[in-house]
Amino acid sequence: MTPPPSSIAILGGGTAGWMAACLMAKAWPQARITVIESPDIGIVGVGEGSTPQLKALFDALGLAEADWMPAADATYKAGIAFHGWSDDTPAYFHPFAGQIDLHTQGAFFASTRARRHGADVPAHPDRFFLNARLAEAGRAPIAPAHFPFRIGYGYHFDAHKVGHVLRDAAVARGVVHLPRRVHDVVVDTAGQVVALTLDEGDALHAELFVDASGFASAIAQQALGVPFRSFANTLFADRAVVMPTPRQAALPVQTKATALSAGWAWGIPLTSRTGNGYVYASRYLSSDAAETELRRHLGLLDADVAARHLSMKVGRVETSWTANCLAIGLAQGFIEPLEATALHIVQATIEGFIGAYQAGSRDAFNAAIARRYDGIRDYIVAHYRLNRRSGPFWRDVAANDDLSDDLKAIMTAWFTGGDVAAVVEGRGLAGYYAPMSWEVLLAGYGTFPDATRLRTAPPVADLAAIDTLLSGCLLNFPDHQAALDGHRRMP
Repeated sequence: MTPPPSSIAILGGGTAGWMAACLMAKAWPQARITVIESPDIGIVGVGEGSTPQLKALFDALGLAEADWMPAADATYKAGIAFHGWSDDTPAYFHPFAGQIDLHTQGAFFASTRARRHGADVPAHPDRFFLNARLAEAGRAPIAPAHFPFRIGYGYHFDAHKVGHVLRDAAVARGVVHLPRRVHDVVVDTAGQVVALTLDEGDALHAELFVDASGFASAIAQQALGVPFRSFANTLFADRAVVMPTPRQAALPVQTKATALSAGWAWGIPLTSRTGNGYVYASRYLSSDAAETELRRHLGLLDADVAARHLSMKVGRVETSWTANCLAIGLAQGFIEPLEATALHIVQATIEGFIGAYQAGSRDAFNAAIARRYDGIRDYIVAHYRLNRRSGPFWRDVAANDDLSDDLKAIMTAWFTGGDVAAVVEGRGLAGYYAPMSWEVLLAGYGTFPDATRLRTAPPVADLAAIDTLLSGCLLNFPDHQAALDGHRRMP
């Protein structure tokens, strides 16, 4: 086993840098950890949502929801509602999985397979999963103590404020916060990073360096020359325009992803405001036209609300761990925030690296992280490839055949009536998106034989029993606002 590093320098704060500081300080309490954060650079809040893995992080750090959620304007998230991605199936909900789903998932799989084989049976995913019911009813996915099933959920939050929460947690563990600018990265003849040269000429030396410098990737790509693998051939969106709106009176427990002319718009409910943005492909839409379309979507055509425009470098580095540097966050890669995977990848990278560093398994770690990026990319690509919308952008992404073998295998299984779950499990993809998620996506788009070709058939699932089960479960969950108010009342 390799001994833990004695000193770690993290270039860049933000959510990614401070997450690394927290996890490394917890795993290696004897290490001297310094976060160098330029006072002039803010956090790029491209998506203020999470997957359920973020709850595991806060639990591991001992940060209770009642402590951090009010500080970050956070709300609960049961999943993502997709609107308008297919003209004939206007909406579906992608739920985060929980234990109760084991009692309805089989019925859903049987229904989708029967419909793919031509039986006219109900197979829309919203009917089968508790989190879809929670979202529809505006209930927080917080199970009471007497409820015997664990519920999967994530959060919506202000990215700046979550960064501050993690910063305070890291500093409390002894991490040094250094608000300075870095002018140079010193690399020796062996290709190892030696030091970071700071703004007043002094240098910060360390045994291990973490690059959280954003799209600049100052250590990994610039200083070490790590190659970048672009995903532009399959993910066309490369720009975003963002703007806030006032908070909603009744806070949803879902992110809303609405298809527009050349991409999609998000709506993320916070206790202080609603975060909105439009991810789009610049080859189909100018920045001015994108801003106008987003304003129209939000009802802000004549409103004096400032918009912020962002460029996105979509893809990943070839190796996340190179020499004595670990790249994380935007310095490591970026996939558009359609499934809110940005922090999920950061967390998986850091946690995987801690174990791999001590085991000395660099190659296996790099392969695993690259595979995770590619697996998430495939799931996002499927949203575009399977759309049935009109317009140049949507026709082109639907016609794009530059697909991975994994995605081709899943789509082949679905459209030939095969066992999608077996393909996902057999190809080792379930660690990125489980069979349930794939079937929800495929069924949610309505990718079944045309209704005129379906034959009359009895349901293959007891839908009345599923309705009774899920309706009864729903009664155990609090109103979303009441759950958030409860945090504020706690001492």
